[in-house]
Amino acid sequence: MSGGAFAYLFPGQGSQHPGMGRTLAREFPESRKVFEEADQSLGRPLSSLCFDGSADDLQLTENTQPGILTASVAALRVLEARGLRPVAAAGHSLGEYSALVANGTLSFVDALRCVQMRGRLMQQAVPVGQGAMAAILGLSADQVSRICRSAARDEVLSPANFNGPTQIVIAGHSAAVKRAMDEARTVGARRVVPLSVSAPFHCSLMAPVGDRLRPVLESLEFRDGSFSVYTNVDAEPVSSGAVARESLLRQVSAPVRWQQTIEAMIAAGVDTFIEVGPGKVLSGLVRGIRRGMRTYQVGAPEGIEAALEGLAA
Repeated sequence: MSGGAFAYLFPGQGSQHPGMGRTLAREFPESRKVFEEADQSLGRPLSSLCFDGSADDLQLTENTQPGILTASVAALRVLEARGLRPVAAAGHSLGEYSALVANGTLSFVDALRCVQMRGRLMQQAVPVGQGAMAAILGLSADQVSRICRSAARDEVLSPANFNGPTQIVIAGHSAAVKRAMDEARTVGARRVVPLSVSAPFHCSLMAPVGDRLRPVLESLEFRDGSFSVYTNVDAEPVSSGAVARESLLRQVSAPVRWQQTIEAMIAAGVDTFIEVGPGKVLSGLVRGIRRGMRTYQVGAPEGIEAALEGLAA
């Protein structure tokens, strides 16, 4: 990669909000077509859920996952129509599916049906209330890992997202997460935030999901990508469709190595990141990992114009 290289970042669970994608669909025919395609493919009005659904409905992971994917691809299609081509992409958790749609490894419809099933399986894997996640800010990865070992006792508890130098998300059984939160406060965490999620993602409680998701992914066509996607599990660039498929299976119960991913992309020459889809969490994480990086957030028409103008300049 050379100077001036930009990469796409695609958000995952937690970036959803009522009304996501509404203004894009209203103003851009490319976006509107994506939502229409989603409604037809799923046989239900996903667009209505995204545009007018309640926060509670959108929080259910079998709704969240296809909703975020669709809103992300709706924004992606506008950028593609204007000739933008990144040197690489990455997606946070669910966002890896959006990244693989962007580089042509997966078709949008295949990815959409798969993430709806992924969300359903994740919801079924752990009864509501038995699993939890929390963000721990102000402690190192080593400190959080030690806390998880101490607080787990006979339950599941482990780091789930390595989001930045001092932002680690943990996941596991609810009681174990609560013990870890208390211990983190005791040893000086700056903030400890319980996350509003409906399942404990990226920990061993999700292992049965990978087993049930495998035949679904193996039934889909995975093509070699037109540019590399940095995977969550290894933080390394992948363009092989076969490797991408295995990475999606592994990431279900493995932690998201987001800090390593961003650092690897910067080391490869990326100097600008465009967050494609709802929310702006990933842009904030990038700046926390490396100050001074250029970031743009593209989830609404004004964001698209700002990104186009910034890249042109």
